[in-house]
Amino acid sequence: QVQLVESGGGLVQAGGSLRVSCAVSGRTYRTYVIGWFRQAPGKEREFVAAISRSGGATNYAESVKGRFTISRDNAKNTVYLQMNSLNAEDTAVYYCAADRAAWGTNKFREEYDYWGQGTQVTVSS
Repeated sequence: QVQLVESGGGLVQAGGSLRVSCAVSGRTYRTYVIGWFRQAPGKEREFVAAISRSGGATNYAESVKGRFTISRDNAKNTVYLQMNSLNAEDTAVYYCAADRAAWGTNKFREEYDYWGQGTQVTVSS
């Protein structure tokens, strides 16, 4: 069993930066691909970024490429999402999730086995 807990959300002005974290419990942490998704009010949950088990490979949605960076610290069982140049369209609840499958695209919600409760990110314009 894996548990994920997000933190670090909050209110930030447009153009600002924020880092959200995902603490992952469980001995099998390193066997999971970890992804970040987000869901804005009235919209579907969408893929943001994913990182491979070793941290050596990453994947991003086009809408955040060049602005967001995903990383993982396997010594701390934590995955981070650094978000720069934020705009109002980035306002959403951000979720991290764990995928037991091998590294591939890892872009689809259905691939992920465990989810956190989410953390709210609000960007004021």
